[in-house]
Amino acid sequence: MTVRVIVCDELGLIHAGIRSILSPVPDIEVVGAATDGSQALPLVMRLRPDVLLTDIPLGSLSGIEVTRRLMAADLSWPLRVLVLTLLDEDEHVFDALRAGASGFLVKGTRPEQLIEAIRLLADGQAVLAPSVTPRLLKELVHRLPPPSSLTSPLMQTLTAREVQVLQLVAQGLSNVEIAKELSVGEATVKSHVYHLRLKLHLNDRAQLVAFAYQTGIADGSVDSAGPRLLSS
Repeated sequence: MTVRVIVCDELGLIHAGIRSILSPVPDIEVVGAATDGSQALPLVMRLRPDVLLTDIPLGSLSGIEVTRRLMAADLSWPLRVLVLTLLDEDEHVFDALRAGASGFLVKGTRPEQLIEAIRLLADGQAVLAPSVTPRLLKELVHRLPPPSSLTSPLMQTLTAREVQVLQLVAQGLSNVEIAKELSVGEATVKSHVYHLRLKLHLNDRAQLVAFAYQTGIADGSVDSAGPRLLSS
């Protein structure tokens, strides 16, 4: 299946750069582009892309407002929004996610990370830049049950490899990077991430990161050789 993408950015140079990154990718196609938010709305409704890739500043209508209006509309297809911007202050991150964006990356992201992010969003997952993840944790952690109710039954369901994968997810590594780190295939990593979400009853990658930090997996308080808790 080909992932259809619309790119929204004020700068034509950014459009050209993104097209040059995505055009060689056989399963991703840029089907449209806009330089203003007011252009983006009708373009999305007409072309029905799988992913809208947008900056925040977009002239008369910001990328966040475009996202909010699209998510509030009764769309007949599953649209996912990926914000790609230089503006990574807390307020922009939270506003974008509250508006309904499924991903937030900063410009300067490596091409292979952008490609994987688009694929992940099209697959129904969420994507966050490593630089914004720690700030988002403060918003997410309080939504999870207390650690004491998490560590025993849920932790014991994880395999040693799943713990390793979860630690690397918490470090902000992409599936491609995790595959290289563990010397396994990308499909294997994707399967581990899926089963982690299933076992831990978590909706997306951001909540996996929050879980890893709250339970001590991220900082090594849990043995990477297995789900057993280490003594202090």
